[in-house]
Amino acid sequence: MIDIKILRNNPEKIKLNCKKRSVTNIDIDKLLGMDSDYLELLNNVENIRAKRNRLSKECKTNPEAREIVKGLKQELSDKEALLNELKAKINQQMAWLPNLLSPDVPDGNDDGDNEELKSWGDKPQFDFEPLDHQELGEKLDIIDTKRGGKVAQSGFYFWKGKGAQLASALFFWTQQELVKKGFTLFSTPCAAKEKTLYGTGYLPFFADQTYQLENEDLALIGTSEQVLVAYHGDEILASESLPLCYTANTPCFRTEAGSYGKETRGIFRVHQFQKVEQIVFCLPEDSETYHELCLQNEEYLLQQLNLPYRVVNVCIGDLGAPGYKKYDVDAFFPGFGNYREVCSNTNLNDFQARRLSVRYQDNNGTKGIVHTISATAVTDRVVCAIMENFQQADGSIIVPNVLRPYTGFDQIKS
Repeated sequence: MIDIKILRNNPEKIKLNCKKRSVTNIDIDKLLGMDSDYLELLNNVENIRAKRNRLSKECKTNPEAREIVKGLKQELSDKEALLNELKAKINQQMAWLPNLLSPDVPDGNDDGDNEELKSWGDKPQFDFEPLDHQELGEKLDIIDTKRGGKVAQSGFYFWKGKGAQLASALFFWTQQELVKKGFTLFSTPCAAKEKTLYGTGYLPFFADQTYQLENEDLALIGTSEQVLVAYHGDEILASESLPLCYTANTPCFRTEAGSYGKETRGIFRVHQFQKVEQIVFCLPEDSETYHELCLQNEEYLLQQLNLPYRVVNVCIGDLGAPGYKKYDVDAFFPGFGNYREVCSNTNLNDFQARRLSVRYQDNNGTKGIVHTISATAVTDRVVCAIMENFQQADGSIIVPNVLRPYTGFDQIKS
């Protein structure tokens, strides 16, 4: 959530940010008017409360004071109700304000306008027509989307046999690598309250991507970010304990409403997938450093897997509302013939922590709002990239060296 002081002191900054981010459902001037009314009413309530408290001391000896206090209590109750109602309306509008933008976020409308920063690795050269992961998965009998649709619906799938072993090896290896780098490993709930989704910024912005559980204040998580960031909700963290670096491997559930076309082929854009996440809580002055550190981790993992990739600075039009700055890491997919996103990495500054009230306090008693980083480590998409990059002419797939101790085999073949 945006600090309301910024709205009060620099409304033009908020208006410009909304314009850049194509936000049209918030009337900033109207919101400012409500806030002005709120501050005036708040001042009135505080004056009534102070007068009530002052006169309450005289009630034992002054009957007139008792009558005045009685009337003040009712007036205070009525005005506090109005105050709470107005505050709720303001918060409802504030919840739709997107995060501010880093100065180096590029302009643009969609992922085609993302700015490439660097690339690594050589694209594989084949003396045959490379297959995509869906074709490879079917030929090797390691991906089953047909039966996934039968037991659930389209957009669900099975990893099978050595495909399941390869995926499990990737996720386990990744977690071990992150633990070596100082991350604390979690096993988390796979459901979250509305407050949790609101606090992390998934509500109201991505409500159409959420699987809500009927008759419950719960939804299936779209990422472990939602529960790991909310883990410290309404807490004050000692500044010397920061940064806190957390990771978890969880199933993730998203409706992927409106997804269609070539990019949905196979298991690239699905309703359920597996993801290992990086979450960092840090001091405000350190968030840029840890944003870059998480990117280094993503690159390290792909380099260890020997997967060619590029890093892009995500443009305004492709940056979700909670994000301050975001990198995507796109692996090369020979069967697709282009780069495709496998990791994202977002600096959210204080946007999530302000909504969830995650604060820090230093040794002098000074308090502030922490910053959070949310960065993918790996997902099933990385398994798909392995399949496409290490396919052989006979249809087999070579397993990357770092995963062989965990798979127990070095090749998948029919």
